[in-house]
Amino acid sequence: MLRLLGILFALLCAAAAAILTWPQFFHLERTFPIAQLVSFRGLVALGFAALMLVALLLAIIRPIRAFALSLALIALVAGGANGAIVFSRGMGTDALPAKTEASVRVMTWNTAGTATSPQEIAQIAVAMDADIVTLPETTIETGEQVAIAMRDLGHPMWAHHAANPSTQWDAGSTTLLISPSMGSYSVIESSQDGTSNTSTVPSAVAMPTTGDGPIVVAAHAVAPRQSYMQDWRSDLQWLADQCAADNVIMAGDFNATLDHMSGLGTDGGALGRCHDAAAETDNGGVGTWTTAFPALLGAPIDHVMASANWRATGSVVLRNLDASGSDHRPLIVQLEPAG
Repeated sequence: MLRLLGILFALLCAAAAAILTWPQFFHLERTFPIAQLVSFRGLVALGFAALMLVALLLAIIRPIRAFALSLALIALVAGGANGAIVFSRGMGTDALPAKTEASVRVMTWNTAGTATSPQEIAQIAVAMDADIVTLPETTIETGEQVAIAMRDLGHPMWAHHAANPSTQWDAGSTTLLISPSMGSYSVIESSQDGTSNTSTVPSAVAMPTTGDGPIVVAAHAVAPRQSYMQDWRSDLQWLADQCAADNVIMAGDFNATLDHMSGLGTDGGALGRCHDAAAETDNGGVGTWTTAFPALLGAPIDHVMASANWRATGSVVLRNLDASGSDHRPLIVQLEPAG
């Protein structure tokens, strides 16, 4: 009887490990609490490694040796698979390639409201030579201060934003800065009045009014708390819908990893027709949230994405700003025109 119970428990453990490793196969990647757990693949791999060590220690006890070794094998396979997924998406690069005349550099940083000063945001954006800066949880007043500071540093930017008055604190605002070198832009009316937007925390869709620049989307999806799961799923679908054209650059806090986006891509894209720039340039496994965890144990939920007219040539997640005040790390990507 005990042997039968052991076999059943081992099978349950194997099923749980399979779900955490490949939730897309079971269509559970956007289901509570699997969505939350799979966000932290580095931690999941570490947890399986710890479980394997415990199981190997238990294998010293002769009556349960077979059971303990079966658990150790399950943990080894699952931990290795999760670690391999993190490795395949990229463990991090330290620098961007030299900028060309056609390059567009995009920086996204969820600033956690007033936790990050406008001066620090401006200094980082100028140091990175950013042409587009998306700042979820940043008011237009703060965004204008950032733009002024960048102008004083010789790097002028135009400030745009979208707001959701029903959402309190600075999470109800998303600011977008665009270099004048990309032409004139305007946030579309539906982003500003909320008739078509992410559900709770706003996104800003900016269209070029001069020139042939890309559509620029400053993205912010609501966090997948248990009471917001349906809103979160709707937000991801809305963001996928914004990436239906060939000339789109979308960046921000998606509150989602590539695992959560399974099934939301079209024509080979990760989300809509957009590809994830960090994953294509060896940074897709680096956690941008939370700064309380080492980067490889965190969740890569901040993204820069671009559709067919652009290809990513480099990216970097800044890990030296974890004491800046924000609980997110900045992500900077360099894009070049494709073909």
